Parts: sequence; structure tokens; C-alpha cells
Amino acid sequence: MAMKWLDHLRIRYALGHYPLPREAWDKLMREADIFSGLSAVERAHLRELATLFLRRKELIGVQGLTVSPEMAVSVAAQACLLILRLGLDCYDGWVEVVIYPGAFRVARDTTVTAGAIGLVSHQEQVLSGESWSRGPVILSWDDVAADLAATHSGHNVVVHEFAHKLDMLNGNANGMPPLHAGMVRAHWTTAFSEAFAHLQQQVAHPGEHHHHPAMNAYGATAPAEFFAVASESFFANPHKLRQQFPAVYAQLVLFYRQDPASRRQAFALSRVAHQHQGSR
Repeated sequence: MAMKWLDHLRIRYALGHYPLPREAWDKLMREADIFSGLSAVERAHLRELATLFLRRKELIGVQGLTVSPEMAVSVAAQACLLILRLGLDCYDGWVEVVIYPGAFRVARDTTVTAGAIGLVSHQEQVLSGESWSRGPVILSWDDVAADLAATHSGHNVVVHEFAHKLDMLNGNANGMPPLHAGMVRAHWTTAFSEAFAHLQQQVAHPGEHHHHPAMNAYGATAPAEFFAVASESFFANPHKLRQQFPAVYAQLVLFYRQDPASRRQAFALSRVAHQHQGSR
């Protein structure tokens, strides 16, 4: 009981003494499509989470990049959107968010066994984000900024990498994060495996399908990437995901305890009604 009281005291102190810049926050909530539809209560809670996130994490700019307060607010708000109903403890166990000015190059050695011989292959990749188990989240600021400026793109590198962090809560990222009580593992597995196979077919045979895939083709590379890319679509283009992969959308509603498509639809209807009243 005493520990909970002390934790509450520390939280109230952080919220009172380290507030986020009001102008930067209001601009982000007003202009970034990914936050559309959030109620005033949800935005207030998201702001609290983002404030505490920035107290617990260290945002580090590299290659000459200086992380401004506005940049920090935008990363924190997007990261905390995933855990709006889950709690900040989901991001325990690591501290750093490393931010490059643009896409960054990584080099890795992989060993391929052929018979009794192990062949080492050296590969280089250019990435916009990366998430390490019990290590940092790494982001490209150019990509973060582009995602914030886009509308209904379905892409969001911050959501992608922090979804990996949630996936890793029960071990390596494999597309099966720890499910909540009441969720049925078999329902999750069926929904995701069928959609994963369907996306692979869409990517392999694009001419046979009458519409573009509901999500980035990168999601077809592995179950872990499918979960992360599906999470991007869930928050950044929820209507399309719900339309093309309704079973996946339903499972993500249960997992994130949010329903962005319904939230945005209600927001859009309220705006139309308000405009109609104003024109009378």
C-alpha cells in the first residue's frame, strides 16, 4: 500500500513539474491524423502517459540531430497511443529511444549451414526503424515526420517499432504478444495466420487482386512483421484494415482495448452534424 502511494506521489510530481509544451501538444493533436477522434478525456490521459514516458525514457539524437521538445512530444504521443488502455509498464525494461536524422544503415553477419559447412553472409540494410529486445527503439526522424504529415497512409514507424516492443513482452517477437484474460489464443492464431497467408498471396500475385493490400507488403515477410504492420494500419488507417481483414481488426480491438475505426467514424459524424447546425 505504501509503495502504491509513493508511486502515485511520484507520478503527480512528474505531471506537475514536467508538463509537455502546450503549444506543441495542441498542434500535434490538431494536425496529426493518427490522433483524430480521441475524446478530450482520452487526449488528457494520453498527455499524462506521454509526460511520464519522457521522464522514464531518454531520447537521443545521433549523427548531429538535436531532439527538440516538439520532436520528443511527437514520438512520446505516438508511442503512448498504443498503450492508452494498457499502461506505461508495458514499456518497462529498457530506456533509450535513438533517433537518426534519416534512414540508417545496419550491417549484419548471418550464418547459413550447408551440409557440414557454415557460410557467413554479410548483409547491409537501410532501415527507417528498429526495435531491440531489452534494448533501444531506433527511429528515422524523416520517416516519423512524414508519417505525421500523411493522411490515411497506413504507415507509422513509431507504431511499428513500439508494437514490436509489446510483441517482445513474452520473449522474441513472433506475432503473438501476451494476450489479455478473456482473449482466445486460437481465435488470434486463426485470424492472423489466415490474413498473413492472404497478404503473402496479394504480394506474390498482385495482378490477381482487384484492390491494393490493406497494409504494407513488408508485413508478408514474417509473423512478427505482420503484427507490427497490422498495428500500423489499425491506428493509421483503421477503416481499410477493418474492411479487408475484419478478424484481425477484431483481435486488435481486444488487444489494444481501442476501436479507432469506430472512434474516427463517430468523430466524423459529429463534425458533419456540427457543421450542419452552424449553417442553419
